[in-house]
This record gives sequence, C-alpha cells and structure tokens, in this order.
Amino acid sequence: MYVVLGANGRAGSETAHALIDLRKPVRVVLRRPEQAEKWTKLGASVAISSIEDVPSLAAALSGASGAFLLSPPPVSGDPYKRADEIGSALAEAVRQSGLSKVVALSSVGAQHQTGTGVIATLNSLEKHLAEVAPSTTFLRPGYFVETWGEIAPAVIADGVLPSFLEPSQKIPMVSTIDVGRTAACLLSDEFSGKRIVELRGPQDWSANDVAAAFGRVLDRNVVTAFVPPGARAAVLAQEGVPAKVADALLGVYDGIANGRVEHEEGAQQRRGSVALARAVERIVREVGEDASGLAT
Repeated sequence: MYVVLGANGRAGSETAHALIDLRKPVRVVLRRPEQAEKWTKLGASVAISSIEDVPSLAAALSGASGAFLLSPPPVSGDPYKRADEIGSALAEAVRQSGLSKVVALSSVGAQHQTGTGVIATLNSLEKHLAEVAPSTTFLRPGYFVETWGEIAPAVIADGVLPSFLEPSQKIPMVSTIDVGRTAACLLSDEFSGKRIVELRGPQDWSANDVAAAFGRVLDRNVVTAFVPPGARAAVLAQEGVPAKVADALLGVYDGIANGRVEHEEGAQQRRGSVALARAVERIVREVGEDASGLAT
C-alpha cells in the first residue's frame, strides 16, 4: 500500500491517480472528511490528518510500502520558517512510522539554499528528509505547465498571456501528469539509498511556446505580455497574496532569469511524454468545466 499526501493538489492528485491506474493499493491523506468521497469511489482508502499532527500522520504512514510526501505551497506567514516546521514534522512522522521508502516532491534548483525564492524551502525539506528512510528519492520537476492555469481565464478572454518569465527563455517545464506518473514509478521500483531525479517535459519550453499552445487550442492568436520585475509585486498584491509569500514566489523568477533554477551535476535526469499542447488543452477544458459549474 502506498500513501499519498496532497491528493487534492496538482502533483498529489496525479500521483494517486497514477498509482490507482497501476492497480496499486493507495491511501490518501486528507485534511477534511468531506474531501474523501471522490477517493473512496476510486477505491482508495482515506486517512484524515494534517502535516502538523505528527502522531496522526505517523499512523497514516504505518504499514505502507512507500509514501509520496510534499510540503504544501505557502499561503501566509514566513514561507521559510513554515517549510522548516513542515520538514521537521514530516521527518519525525516517517521515523515514528518506520516507513522504508520516501518519494518527496522537490524542484529543479533545490540544490541551492538561497537565490531561488520559494524553491529554497525545498532545499530545507530535502535536508530534513535526507536520512529518515532507507530508500529516499527527491523528485525535482521543472516548472509545472498547469501553473499557467491560474491565468487561463484571462488568456481565453483576452488572447494575452501575462508572463513573469522572459518570453523567449526556454526553461525546464513539465505537466503534472508526468510528475504523477514518474512519482508512481519511483514508488514502485526497487531502490535503496538516496537519489535525486530531475524531471522535464519532452523538451524545454518558453512562455512564447505556452502562448502558441493556447493559440492552437483556442484557434485564435495569443500573444505573450512580459511583466517586468518592478511591476510584479503589485500584481500579486492585487490578487491578495501576502507580502512575504509574494517575495518568495517572485524570487523563483529571479532565480530562473539568473540561471540558478537548473540541473544539478550528478542528478538523474528524466523526461516525461506529455506534450505542451495536451497539457494546455486540459487546462482550457477545466476552465470551461468550472465556468459551466458556476453557471448552474
């Protein structure tokens, strides 16, 4: 049986679905009981816990063949302090449970302690989890294609893709579908020790490539609108993102521009198979489904 944290988020959900597709027994860890029904319908068992509740989380991990662990994205407070607390709690839960295999979600660029914004919180997570299980894999994917879903309604409405990335700069990107499939394979394989697995899509993509993919899916012209560094904090503030969280998020784009969010020598490299257009098509479809749901 495999345990999956964050099953209602992007990477956790894809990992749980991939394991279910492989006919592996799955236990998802959820924060609220009302989230359980969709998973029990798929045949998964459910444990209700939070990362902060070490005894409860350890109980959810007990008896598992392996677990997919992650640190949730920051939404308030000091992201770096919060990451240290979460990493410590996860490590202690693994110790208490006797879990033998961990696949932890990290990111390309997590080898750096500073200069990468919120990605540096995953450097902290890796340090906490490095020695707690006999088999430990840090899965470091590139920039999630699905992150563009946050601005997809505006792209669909206006034909403009706002971007904090320099439009022509190709970077490691990957669909969360590939992240879930890879995590499921890493959990299922036989491995002892510690390894780092970097994951990219079939090729590296730029914001211009993403705009072109939206254009093909929507059958209209979509252009990229670069948001300069000086204007970004105001954009996030308008969206209600707290200042400390915004600073950490924006640091990622500085790290990308400066070349720090990249390959680490000695890390294993893999590429997924999900094309950019396919991932964008799913984003557009989900926006349409959400709109239909609101209309009814």
